[in-house]
Amino acid sequence: QVQLIESGGGLVQAGGSLRLSCAASGRTFSNFAIGWFRQAPGKEREFVAAVSSSGRNTYYLVSVKGRFIISRDNAKNTVYLQMNSLDPDAPSVYYCAADYTPWSRDYVPSHSRAYDYWGQGTQVTVSS
Repeated sequence: QVQLIESGGGLVQAGGSLRLSCAASGRTFSNFAIGWFRQAPGKEREFVAAVSSSGRNTYYLVSVKGRFIISRDNAKNTVYLQMNSLDPDAPSVYYCAADYTPWSRDYVPSHSRAYDYWGQGTQVTVSS
């Protein structure tokens, strides 16, 4: 079992930046790949970015690549999502999720079905 708590969401102007944090507790954090997803009202949950449990590999949604950076600090049991040059869009809830991957530490899952644990989400609104 692992518990995930997101923070760092809020209201930001278009072109601005936010850094989201995903703090984990419970099982050994370094055995989990961590992903970020987002969901706007009336839309399906969408993959944004993920980092392998080793931290060596990352994967991004094409539209955010070059603007968003995912990173992890295993000493702090935390994963970050730095979001730059944010586009005005429908308000979205950003979720972090964990996939237990102790035997595939460079694997980066991108589908929501791969993830076993989810946080409650943090709201992000980008104004134009």
